[in-house]
This record gives sequence, C-alpha cells and structure tokens, in this order.
Amino acid sequence: MAGFRSLARQVRDPRCDLALRRYSLRKCLERFAPYGHRATWDHLCSRAGFGPEDRSPDPVRLVAALEELEEARSVWLAYEAEFAERRRREKHGGLRRPGSVDDWHRLTWGGFGVAWCDDPRVHPDRPLAEVLRDLISALEREPGSLCPVCDGDSLVWKYDLDHEPSSGPVCADCGILVPRPVLTGDAIAYARRGRLLMSA
Repeated sequence: MAGFRSLARQVRDPRCDLALRRYSLRKCLERFAPYGHRATWDHLCSRAGFGPEDRSPDPVRLVAALEELEEARSVWLAYEAEFAERRRREKHGGLRRPGSVDDWHRLTWGGFGVAWCDDPRVHPDRPLAEVLRDLISALEREPGSLCPVCDGDSLVWKYDLDHEPSSGPVCADCGILVPRPVLTGDAIAYARRGRLLMSA
C-alpha cells in the first residue's frame, strides 16, 4: 500500500496518466483527511477550482489541491510530534492518566477527522492549514464557548454522526464537529439544550 508521500509524487508526475494523478490525490485522503474523506475532497476541489466529479481536472489545479493538503499535513504532523513528546515527559514525571485532550487526540491520530464535517458539502472555506492551526491553538488554551475555527456561537448537539464520537457539538456556521476539550461545560450544555429545543 502506497504511503502519502509516494502518492503525492504520483500526483505531481507529468508522466502519469491524468486519471492516475487524480486517483492518487483521492488516495492521499485515506492517509490524511481533516474533515473526513468526502468533505476534505469537496473542500480541496472547491479551493483548487475543479469539480468533485471532474475526471480530467487541470493538472495545475490538482497540484494546487495537493499543496494545500501537504501544508495542512505538515501542521498536523508537527502537532502530533509535540503531543507525543509532551506525553513522554508526563509519563516520565509520573502522570500516567491522560486528560480529555489526550482522549480526543487518540481518536484523531494521523489526522483523519480532526475537524470532522458530517455533511461533506458544509466545511470551512479557509485553507486547511489555517483551520488546523486555529484548532491546535484552541486545544492548547483554556476551553471557550465558541467554535475554534470560525468563532461561531451556533453550536448544536448532533447524534448519529458518521464518526467517533458519534455525537457532539457541531458548529452550524462552518460544519465541524467541535472537539469537546476546547469547549467549557456551559458551552456543551448549551449545545445539548439547543438540540432538545430543535427537536421539540
């Protein structure tokens, strides 16, 4: 099975058939897809300027989509390296029990679904790397009451998400499943109440 970097080389290789280059970009999303596979694909297509179903996109646009994905992956891999080093220091210092950020991080190791978007057509429109930097910053500070990606305050508790956890606070503005560790208890309770009010 090819890794992310070898797939990225195929996307860039002008000697490869265009269909293979597009396929290789899609396969990259099996290794790293911050919004989930379908939402990340929709995001990359819209930002690079080709349709999700376009079988013959401009190779320059394919590479632009790949470059955005690679930049975001670099941001996430740097965070994971810092995270692993911090946990190593904590364990060395006797702190064996992970916190809530650690529990969340275990579910997103490798970067899949870091900012899960259950609806593949609703996702942040800013560059992926910016979104991940905002999310990482939120994970490293005290919890707040707003979406860490768009500062939206329309958080709604949703169930039966196609992700783990299968329920949680979703930002109605940008579509991400907001990681619980970045929200205060009051913000989570408010999101839960909003769900109850909507279903009444």
